[in-house]
Formats: sequence, structure tokens, C-alpha cells
Amino acid sequence: MNIMRKFTLPQSTLKLLLIFSIILGANKLAFAEDTLQTAVFGGGCFWGVDAVFKHVKGVTEVVSGYSGGSESTADYETVSTGKTGHAESVQIRFDPKLVSYSQLLQVFFKVAHNPTMLNHQGPDSGTQYRSVIFYMDESQFKTATDLIHQLTTSHVFPSPIVTQLTPYKKFYPAESYHQNYLALHPYQPYIVINDMPKIEHLKENFPDLYH
Repeated sequence: MNIMRKFTLPQSTLKLLLIFSIILGANKLAFAEDTLQTAVFGGGCFWGVDAVFKHVKGVTEVVSGYSGGSESTADYETVSTGKTGHAESVQIRFDPKLVSYSQLLQVFFKVAHNPTMLNHQGPDSGTQYRSVIFYMDESQFKTATDLIHQLTTSHVFPSPIVTQLTPYKKFYPAESYHQNYLALHPYQPYIVINDMPKIEHLKENFPDLYH
């Protein structure tokens, strides 16, 4: 005689299990989000800086935008006047288990832009294109200060580093047409001349971080 019977959980139990699985999944997602950290850098036109960090291992999100000024002036036309206090910037979310803040800074200084140019990058001029680190806390400030000292004493650059260190206050995402610009416009002349070489430099100089 077949003693095996079909076993079916009560409907109420199935509902409870479903609820528990949803809660568990949400908790895991929240925990993963809590482990991420944020960096905000300004290094000239945000198109190229955005593209560089999107190719760095451990970076989960990069958003182009504006930092350093007020919300009422955080739009492209107004920021382009150079009178708002904003710098074109990128907000980077990263997993510190995969890439450190110090490593991001090295990419920022050596690949993403030229830190010896005062209010000027490539064909772009104005305070909105300044080299600036918007540090989140004292740890980021110290890491940036130490690296700038190291780069200076090692004479990595022929001219002094002019990068500003500014406490972070607020970041305002740029207009949608500025987001992920290089990937969407790879053959645009500005991108080809000014930004595509940065991706190659990242690959050459930081092969372990490139993806």
C-alpha cells in the first residue's frame, strides 16, 4: 500500500511565508544599501567624469549634477553663467568592500580631470568647471588631504594642484538629457575629443579597477 500522501500547506501559512520572504528580501536590500558610501567630485564637464566612474569596479551608480550652490540656481542654463557657486559635479555611490574612497580619488586626480587647471578643463572655462572635492565627513577630508600632499611631494604633476576641498551640503541632479551622456552620444565630437581618451587612460592606468 502506498503510504505517501500529498502534503499541502494551509493557505494562511502560505500567505505568512510569502510575507516573511518579502520582508526578508526588503531587509537584505536595505542592508546592502546601507553598506554603500557616497562621493561627490567636480572636475570640469560632468559628461566625461560621469563616464569614467561608471567604468570603475565597485561603483554602483553615478549621477551628473550640481553642487556648491542653491536649489533655486541648480539648472544648466543658470549654472552656465558661472555666478551660482555651483560646480558641475558627479555623485558616486560605491561599495567600499570593492573600491575605496582613496582609490576613487586616485582615479579622479589621474584620469577624470587635470587637477592643476584653475577653473578650466579642456575647452570649458568658468568656476562651474573648477576642480573640487565635496567631502562628506572628516575621514574623506583627511583621505583627500593626505593624497594631495602625497601627489604634491612626489611631483606627479608639473604644476600645483588647485583642487578645492569643500564640505558637502547638497547635490542636485542635472537634467535628464545630461545623464549617461557619453554612453548615449559616443560619436559626438566633444565626447570623442575630450572624454573617450579618459576611458582609455582608466583602462591603461587602473586595469584592476576597470570594468
